Order: sequence, then C-alpha cells, then structure tokens
Amino acid sequence: MTAVVINTKLRLTSKEKTPSVWLEGQKLAKGGIETGQVLYAHFDKSSRRVVASKSGDADLNDVKAFTVSRRRRNGKEHPLIELRAEELASLFEGVEVLRVAIQNGKITIRAHSQQAKVKSRLDRLFEKVLEGKKLDVGSIFHGGGVLDRALHNGFAMSGLQSAIKVAVEIEGKYLDSSLANNPMLWDKDSIAIESPLESVELASAPLLDCVFAGIPCVGASLSGRAKGKLSCAEEHSSAGALFVYFLNFVLATQPAIVVFENVPPYQKTASYMVIESVLLTAGYDIHSTVLNGNTFGALENRDRLVCVATTKGLDFDFDRIEPVRVKEKTLSEILDYYPQDSDKWKTYSYLAEKEQRDMANGKGFKRQLLDGTNDSCGTIGRGYNKARSTEPFVISPFGDGMSRLFSPLEHARVKGIPEDLINGVSDTTAHEILGQSVIYPAFQAVGNCIATQVREAVSMQHVAAA
Repeated sequence: MTAVVINTKLRLTSKEKTPSVWLEGQKLAKGGIETGQVLYAHFDKSSRRVVASKSGDADLNDVKAFTVSRRRRNGKEHPLIELRAEELASLFEGVEVLRVAIQNGKITIRAHSQQAKVKSRLDRLFEKVLEGKKLDVGSIFHGGGVLDRALHNGFAMSGLQSAIKVAVEIEGKYLDSSLANNPMLWDKDSIAIESPLESVELASAPLLDCVFAGIPCVGASLSGRAKGKLSCAEEHSSAGALFVYFLNFVLATQPAIVVFENVPPYQKTASYMVIESVLLTAGYDIHSTVLNGNTFGALENRDRLVCVATTKGLDFDFDRIEPVRVKEKTLSEILDYYPQDSDKWKTYSYLAEKEQRDMANGKGFKRQLLDGTNDSCGTIGRGYNKARSTEPFVISPFGDGMSRLFSPLEHARVKGIPEDLINGVSDTTAHEILGQSVIYPAFQAVGNCIATQVREAVSMQHVAAA
C-alpha cells in the first residue's frame, strides 16, 4: 500500500471546544483506510503521539473507538476521518503543525519535527542562561566584528555572556583585524572561517544560540542600485543571492535568536520578504525597526534597519529599547588637531568643480563641508578613503580654503565605535571596516534590549516551573 504523509493542524473552533484532527480523501484509501471501519486510537502520553488502527487494543487505557465516515465529491466516494478528543489538547499543547503518517491501515499522529526544533532552541537558550553559561554565536558577513562587539557588549550590560562559535568573513584582512582587536568575542572553541558564505560546508554545522549578520547592502542601497543600474537588489552579481546562504546558515544552526541588519530600503526587497516568510515558517517571530544614529548616541546621522527574529515562545518588544550613550554636542569634541602644514589638508579642487557641474546639471549634489560646530554629519561609507564628493569633509580652520577627510580614529568616534577595534590596520582598511559597519551604540542598545527580555523570560519560566 502507498505510504501517505499529511502535515496538518489541530482544529479547534470557537463553537466546538473539543479539538479534532480532520482527514479526508483518496489518499486515506491508498494508505489502507476504508469507509465504515472502526479504528481504535491510543493516546500515548509518554511519546506524545496518537496511534490508530482497526486492530488496536480496545482494552488499553487512553483508547477511543471511532468510525471512518464517507463523503461523496465529484461523483466519487472517499473516506473521511474526524478524530475528536479532549486528550488532543494536552497531548499537542503549543503545537502548530501535526505530522500524520498513514500506511497499511495504521495512522500515527505526532508533532511535526519543526515543533521539536523550536522547543529545542528555546530549551538550549534557557538552560544556558539559568546556568550562567556563554551563549554560542554564529557571525556571518563578520567584517571587522563591529556588529558582534556591539551586541556582545549589549548582552553583557544585562548579564548575558556570549562568544563566537563560528564566524565567516570573505576578506582575510577584516577577519585578521577582528581576531587581533576583539579578544572578548573569541575563545578557545571559536572557529574563524575565511570564505564566501556560499562555500561554507554546513553538513557538520554546530547548533547555535544566536546568529548575527550584516547582510551586504550594496544591491539594496539607493546609491548601489543607481551605480550598478540594477532594477532590484537581487540583480547584483555578487550580493544579490546572499540572503539564500544566510537562510541556509540559520536553518542549519537552529539559533534561538537571529539579528540581521541592512539599509532601510532592504525591507522593500524580495530578499527581505523571502527571509521573513522562511523564518516565520521555521518557527520564528520577526521584529523590525529603523534606528537613527543621532538618536542612539552617535554623531553620524545614519538610519539602519535592524531585525530580530526570536523563536516562538520568546517574546521581544522593540518599544523597550533605550539609548545607552549620549552623543557629543558638536563634531569639535571628537576632532584631532592638525597644523596648517599637515599633508592632511588638501584643496580638493576637482571636487569643487564637480559640485559646480552637478549643480548646473540639476543633480543637487552638494559637498558636506563641516567646520566642527555641526551637531551631526552624514553617512560615511566603505569607500571613504577615496575622498568622494558626497561624504563629509572637515574645513580647514586656517582660512586657506582647504579641507580634509576624517582620520580613521575620528571616523570611529563619529560612529561611536571603540577606537581599538581598528588597531594595526591601514587607513584604507580601517575606513572600509568602519564604513560598512553599524552605529555601535545603537546595536549595543539592541543587545541590551534582547538580553533584558531573555533574562525576564527565563526568570518567569523558572518561577512557573517551581
């Protein structure tokens, strides 16, 4: 006989207080179920499953007999089963998907394995928090570790310890910088992988508690789409499909918490919609918001989309997030002094000429020339060392018409990033690490918010269990 598997849900209507499992169709007949048969259903509490067959033992405890009905549709008659029993409520409490297997006239009903994964994720997390153990973190698109360090320190503010279990970064110089400058993120069991994410073998991937990801935004940002003449983010040759490998990593490692970030327009992309759909199906609740750098203690006036996916059963509310840093009043507080004869000061005459051309052509691009009295600055990107016309420059205080770029240390201060995170790297690499990273205090606040609510959930469960 044909083996039949049906994934379904427990039925419970407002009118009918007793839950039921409803099955019908020729697939039942193919599995050996005939109309008019009397089946004996045994509700096995120890294994949390229901087993029903015509040869079942009617003398066992927790057994109910029911008759297979019939339904006529399109001129054909087929079997219909409505297994209604109060025992189903306790047996499958909190279960969203049931797996029904039918073969040789026997029906087995249990929670879908996805439900077990959800429970396992939550149990691992709660057990580690109760025992004060470090949470295992997976970091992908790791960069120089800015996002990870911000979330790590945010966790620590609320008493949660964490360490990288596995990190993946395609650029060796960024990974080297993180390994050297973020000792608090790594321990003896950490695995650092220099590789494109799509080349990472996941067959033996470890189970994780958290996954952090700064998904590359080059195809989603407005400037990136314009520069690449892209009709959509997914069209980008190198970054367009990375969301697929991000999802593969999450599904393989089964974390209880996923944090990923991108530019705000990313939320309107097909990539984001697929991520949201897949994570919902995998038993996560998705929470998202846009954080502004100035609001969360940084001088850079930059918006960033942040998404937190939590395993069902673990509540999270972005409304509870609070800034953990107060930004400086003006840029002058973070600027270093450079004498007039420093080679940092340049004319950048070609940028001034470009500005005039852009204005004449109605493009509206103006240079960001800052004198230190400003209370914020615009976004500083990955290619800042190239001295591009749309990014911030500091005006010379000597009245000579010159200007300069922020130094790497000033760039770090503008974003609220600890200066030691870029120790020992070239100016170009430092600006790349910083420019493609996040507003540090904003994500430190995110980490603190997550950790606070995790600890509350663990405490409530512990009290309830006691």
